[in-house]
Formats: sequence, C-alpha cells, structure tokens
Amino acid sequence: MRNYIKLLLIVLGVAIAAAIYALSPPGAPPAVAADKVVVLKSEHQMMLLRNDAVLKTYQISIGRNPIGPKTRADDHRTPEGSYVVDWRNPKSKFHLSLHVSYPKARDIENGTREGRQPGGDIMIHGMQNGLSWIGRFHRFVDWTDGCIAVTDAEMDQIWRAVPDGTPVEIRR
Repeated sequence: MRNYIKLLLIVLGVAIAAAIYALSPPGAPPAVAADKVVVLKSEHQMMLLRNDAVLKTYQISIGRNPIGPKTRADDHRTPEGSYVVDWRNPKSKFHLSLHVSYPKARDIENGTREGRQPGGDIMIHGMQNGLSWIGRFHRFVDWTDGCIAVTDAEMDQIWRAVPDGTPVEIRR
C-alpha cells in the first residue's frame, strides 16, 4: 500500500509539473513593434527583431518534413528565403495567424519548371482551435504542413508585435 501511495504521489507530481510547463505564460511581450522576423528552422527558433536587436525569441514547431526548403504543395516543408507578412487572419482555425508571402515568383518559377505546384498558405500561427491545452508540448514534434507554430499566448504577443509588411527571413 505504501508503494502504491508513493507511486500515486509521483504520478501526481509529474502531472502537475507537466501542466505548469505546458501552460506557463511566455514571459513579457515585446515593448515595441518588430521590424523583422527571423526563423531558424534547424534551431526551432523564431526571433522578433527591431533595428537588428532581438526583442523576443520563441521556440517553434515547423513542417513535419523539416529538412530542406519547400518545393511543392503537400511536401510538409517550411519554405526558406525572404518573405513578408502580407495579411492576417483573426478567425483562423489555428487561433490567430499571420500569412507569410510564400510562394514568391521565384518559388512559382521553380515549381513550374519542375512540373509542380509550389503550395501556399504558409502561416505563423497558434494552436489548432480546441487544442490550446497542449501548450508548449507541441514543440516536441514538428507537426505543421509547412507553417510556423507557437502557443496561443505567444501568438497573441506576435500578433500585436508584428505589423503587416514586416519582412520574414526563414533560414535552415
């Protein structure tokens, strides 16, 4: 009986620690608007910058086929290159979302030359509606179709700090 109670207490402690980890707030939001977003795919990081100074860094999930640039629709890769935030969706099925201007003319030309559609709808977004309880646990796996995902609380910060027209540089 004693071992059962010890095990129960350990499981309860782990569950509480996991909930605190998953749902803890993202820290202070940037105090000023970002003038650039840099995504480092290999490090699973997204940085908001102003005058080349890092305002805030977020841990991200990316496309579930993370190696290499996006070359076609449904390859589940996150693009690489220079883009801009060109519109936003306040009624996204992923909390809030900022659209990244992929595909650019170069991406379309490359796809056409190879007989492929380049894909589109690449977003910086929060969690799928109804799944915000996953919180930071989403970072343990790359799960998007090529988008850049953060927690809903982080997306609230990014939504306020990143205006339309902000350059987005996505690197390996």
